[in-house]
Amino acid sequence: MFSGIIEKLGRVSVWKPQATQLVCTLDTGFADLDLGESVAVNGVCLTVAELVGGGNATFFVSNETLDKTNLGKISKGDVLNLERSVKLETRLSGHLVQGHVDGKARFIGLTQEGDSRKLGFELPNALARYCVTKGSIALNGISLTINELTVVDSETTRLFVTIIPHTWEHTNLHNLKSGDAINVEVDVIAKYVERLCQPLIQH
Repeated sequence: MFSGIIEKLGRVSVWKPQATQLVCTLDTGFADLDLGESVAVNGVCLTVAELVGGGNATFFVSNETLDKTNLGKISKGDVLNLERSVKLETRLSGHLVQGHVDGKARFIGLTQEGDSRKLGFELPNALARYCVTKGSIALNGISLTINELTVVDSETTRLFVTIIPHTWEHTNLHNLKSGDAINVEVDVIAKYVERLCQPLIQH
């Protein structure tokens, strides 16, 4: 479990696509990682498979994860958001984030608002149904508050968030270009509420 508060920016040092998976090594900046530990990488929960030394860790990424997330478009030298799993005594500064990405949104641009920035994304309506204004969402693993939702058509909704300078500087959002895919995890509570409201299927 994670909180959506990014701790480090990790740089990709090795990126090796294989037949049914991808092997990547990141310079994480964490000196005390353990084998088998969970790390959210751009919001994707991955397991430390090997410790290379000097804060470098190797992860295996399955084909399904590559299809579902933006990790399939990453290359050597790219910078990724990193968060280690929360401890029970840790303050939950963000919201409950599982590291189970639900899909992708498309970055459409930003506007400057004082020292902050308003970022816009196009989100499939299949995910937008779980979003509410002033609710929480994780984008590339970052816990953010939804400021605005605008339905475009039967397929797409535009979602807007405001980024303060600290978040802009300490995450990889500042590297976004128009059209880039970004990982989305909607609030898990919304998914549970939907499931509880569905009638049980009788056989």
